Amino acid sequence: MKKKNKSILKRFYPYMGKKKVLVPLSLILSGLSAILNIVPFVLIWYIARDLLLNAQSIDASSVSTYAWLAFASAMAGVIIYFLALMSSHLAAFHVEVGMQKVGMEKIISMPLGFFDKHSSGKMRKIVNDGAGTTHTFLAHQLPDMAGSVISPVILILLILLVDWRMGVVSLVPIIIGFITMSFMTSSKGIDFQKKYFDALEEMSSESVEYVRGIPVVKTFGQTIFSFKRFYNSITNYKKMVHAYTLLWQKPMSFYVIIMQSAAFFLIPISILLIGRGASLPLVLADFIFYLLISPIFTMLLLKSMLFRQNSMIAKQAIDRLDNLLEYPSMNYSHNAKNIRTQSLEFKNVSFSYDSTDRLAVDSINFKVNEGETVALVGSSGGGKTTIARLAARFWDVLEGEVLVGGVNVKDVSKKELMDNISFVFQSTKLFKGSLRENIVFGKENITEEEINKAIDYSQSRDIIKNLPEGINTVIGSKGTYLSGGEQQRIALARAFVKNSPIVLLDEATAFADPENEHLIQKALKDLSYGKTTLIIAHRLTSVKDVDKIIVLENGKIAEQGSHKELINKDGLYKKMWDEYQKTVAWKIINKKDAVKGGQYV
Repeated sequence: MKKKNKSILKRFYPYMGKKKVLVPLSLILSGLSAILNIVPFVLIWYIARDLLLNAQSIDASSVSTYAWLAFASAMAGVIIYFLALMSSHLAAFHVEVGMQKVGMEKIISMPLGFFDKHSSGKMRKIVNDGAGTTHTFLAHQLPDMAGSVISPVILILLILLVDWRMGVVSLVPIIIGFITMSFMTSSKGIDFQKKYFDALEEMSSESVEYVRGIPVVKTFGQTIFSFKRFYNSITNYKKMVHAYTLLWQKPMSFYVIIMQSAAFFLIPISILLIGRGASLPLVLADFIFYLLISPIFTMLLLKSMLFRQNSMIAKQAIDRLDNLLEYPSMNYSHNAKNIRTQSLEFKNVSFSYDSTDRLAVDSINFKVNEGETVALVGSSGGGKTTIARLAARFWDVLEGEVLVGGVNVKDVSKKELMDNISFVFQSTKLFKGSLRENIVFGKENITEEEINKAIDYSQSRDIIKNLPEGINTVIGSKGTYLSGGEQQRIALARAFVKNSPIVLLDEATAFADPENEHLIQKALKDLSYGKTTLIIAHRLTSVKDVDKIIVLENGKIAEQGSHKELINKDGLYKKMWDEYQKTVAWKIINKKDAVKGGQYV
């Protein structure tokens, strides 16, 4: 919280590297530019006063000097402001790159459970768009901050020195405009703006997930309404935009009108002063001065309002990045132990997710001996995937221990654990790169022979042969995409290359078509041969030959044993097996052939 209470500029400093000097330099140059930009108006007033007061004996050289000075100060102001913008842009680029670099470095080092909680669309929105938002603020609004502070002070002094009576009157619309602006940037507006950007972030995240699911939508002939979350996020964002516009409608309209009404206030006081004997030429000269100065206040207040608004947006962007990166990190032992055997054991393990108090797994005890294959089966939500991911330390358990090779995973270094475990999940993601890069990812000093073995064992050879550039074909470009089953086989090739002694398989054939499923099953059998393997499966025929089957129900172990033992128990597994056999026996037949004696069978 202390970090979030810092000024917005101080929170940007860590991302600037060695370029921190650019921010104060930009502010100094901007302030100097603001002073120089006021000088021409003062000199124009001097010219107007000389022309009106000394109409009979005009000093042409004096007028010329004022004119050239006005031109020189205006040009100097433009040049110095350009340098201020250059400094602020350089600072903004460093912050933008720094935020993306720091954000991605921290995301890469996050526990694996982090990626279950945060979608790729949400992370992209927060990191990339947040960095772009802060760039806009630093590059364009930051230089205006110094000018918005210095210019009003100088202008108020000038207004009161030229003619305090006209000066006070000219300040009336400015004060009313300032009060209106304060209303528009109130705490209510800040809170509403946060909700607005929350809705925008949600819609952006859901849109990415929707686009990724378009093939499924087309396959099943569904409309956008099948993606209710995406549709609801659009509807919610629409409501927020409408409400956001209405919130600003009246105060902004009033602000624009009042800030353009300087003449409405100045004309009555000018007539009053002339009526009381003031010099007509002098009053006219002062009147011109105030007409020139008032629009500057309008511009400055508008810049100030935009600065505050964009400051809030930038603050919210960096808050979102901080919130994203504040995910609880895992503690790793300073005296990390080495894994010497390849067994996997759960000792009285209980775990619940942050979003609920219900235990996802409750008092789980089982062991997968080195070289054994154990399958987890049960209804959805029973805790199968949670157990597999606890083995890879996606999260830390609430109670009990997860042991790999007899060593608590908390006492194993991250690299050691990942070197010993391979996992293939039902939702496979390939990088936008060549097939070779996807297969050898994370493995150094790999030989061509090892790559070819992995391709053959994973049944991926036919995929590569059918691609235009073979193994060097870039996925996701020029219309080259793989089906779900093909992606799974490439993921299996990656697992073969890694060749870890412990393998976790979570519904690896869930999204495969029948042809791919057969090939994937063969690849899985080769992958798990001689290794410690934990399999999660719904297709019971694929696990009936494993060493042990563990049946889960509501996060607890209901029963365990071999396929034959569980069938003989006539318990939950037997019931699941019978139901599975019925579904396998289903056939699609002609309606006419299904009619016997007037009855459908």
